[in-house]
Amino acid sequence: MTSRKPLGRYRRVVIKIGSALLVDRKAGLKKAWLDAMCADISGLKARGIDVLVVSSGAIALGRSVLDLPSGALKLEESQAAAAVGQIALARAWSESLSRGEIVAGQILLTLGDTEERRRYLNARATINQLLKIGAVPIINENDTVATSEIRYGDNDRLAARVATMTGADLLILLSDIDGLYSAPPHLDPNATFLETIAEITPEIEAMAGGAASELSRGGMRTKIDAGKIATTSGCAMIIASGKTDSPLSAIENGARSSWFAPSGTPVTARKTWIAGQLQPAGELHVDDGAVTALGAGKSLLPAGVRSVSGLFSRGDTVAIIGPAGREIARGLVSYDAEDARRIAGRKSAEIEAILGYPGRAAMVHRDDMVMTGQAGSKSERQKKDASYA
Repeated sequence: MTSRKPLGRYRRVVIKIGSALLVDRKAGLKKAWLDAMCADISGLKARGIDVLVVSSGAIALGRSVLDLPSGALKLEESQAAAAVGQIALARAWSESLSRGEIVAGQILLTLGDTEERRRYLNARATINQLLKIGAVPIINENDTVATSEIRYGDNDRLAARVATMTGADLLILLSDIDGLYSAPPHLDPNATFLETIAEITPEIEAMAGGAASELSRGGMRTKIDAGKIATTSGCAMIIASGKTDSPLSAIENGARSSWFAPSGTPVTARKTWIAGQLQPAGELHVDDGAVTALGAGKSLLPAGVRSVSGLFSRGDTVAIIGPAGREIARGLVSYDAEDARRIAGRKSAEIEAILGYPGRAAMVHRDDMVMTGQAGSKSERQKKDASYA
């Protein structure tokens, strides 16, 4: 496991900031907090570190400006609040960063901008150009057009996708909690704080709770999801409290936070994109023999598939689910859903007779697959990852 490093030793850092840190429900923007955060960012930039910010707060700020009532908003109200709030949020970041002679660039992303390969590459090119010229990209989901069906819905996972997209080596999630506990600390006074997480196991996932306030759409569940995306690509992650002024300085000075170790065998760029897909088009449920084979670095053959769910086309990303019901891998499927169902459980030699054309021997080839969960022993998983990294 890679050991935890001081912030100054990272090359490129993505910082995610929750709505409740930036916006007070009654008073609006927390300007003093933002100025202190930008001073922290200026300090990192002065040490030659690339900094990207994934900033929540557009809807929260917009509803404050528009004086919308408390409670859940209708979709059109959220979109209107985002339209108003995003202008104010971008202006606030630009003005605060400019005090340190830093230029801010606004990037608004939708789910499709990171799920569709061509749009993913275009977004990455724009962000990398901003970093090249020394600007700080301020990134948010485009809530003015996003709906429940085509949105991230939280900026934790968006930040993880941005981190993997740009090759960052550290992701910092700042929120209203100082790290990961064995249980939600507001519900269990005996919850244990976890300072170092070497690997995100099913036990770690089980510790996650829900969102803590009406301003937040995330929670520990989405932070663990973000950790899985980030660490798989070789990016470390820190969960820390942002309630104090200058939270980055606080981390550097030893404030409590949880550190998630990056994978020792990060996947390649294309497989990083596959692993980070938030909405697989379908699922392939496999047997124990297939789980063992995948853990040993082999492709998924039709014979190991017990059932197929979803509507997908050849080349779409699908989740591979083990007998216990947990996802163990993701990959680009070689068949449309209908044909996949017809050959599931059958030998590769039977494919031509069943479908009327030769097809591919593998349902998902190992070159188009990345392990996202536990399959086999740790040594087997590491061997598999090394075979196609």
